[in-house]
Amino acid sequence: MAQLLIHTDGASRGNPGQAAFSFLVRKAGSIIKEDAGKLGIMTNNQAEYTALVNALEFALNTHPDDEVVIHSDSELMVRQVNGEYKVKSEELKPLFQQARDLISKMRGSVRIVHVRREQNKDADQLCNDALDGLI
Repeated sequence: MAQLLIHTDGASRGNPGQAAFSFLVRKAGSIIKEDAGKLGIMTNNQAEYTALVNALEFALNTHPDDEVVIHSDSELMVRQVNGEYKVKSEELKPLFQQARDLISKMRGSVRIVHVRREQNKDADQLCNDALDGLI
């Protein structure tokens, strides 16, 4: 079984403020998908979840049988999706549920791992490029 390594990021300038999401997907060491975009006004956590949902939709639609490992620098999101923290924010609950539903539909395993920001540079750069209108 193949493995997808996905890096996600979300950002909000102002929190809430202008927001963007990004994700990069690697398979066998090569980038097979990059996506990023502006989201309008939302919080940083909403943007992080939106990035996760978009990445999971891509994985489910294109590689539903693969093992998926998602790296995110959002400790809150990772701990919530992994069941370590409860989701208290009403704004995050629908995005959390959407992510959980997508994970449940994958036939391969899905792991979500918290990484330090330095280990998420590519997704961070893509997200900032989207915010800056460069992509």
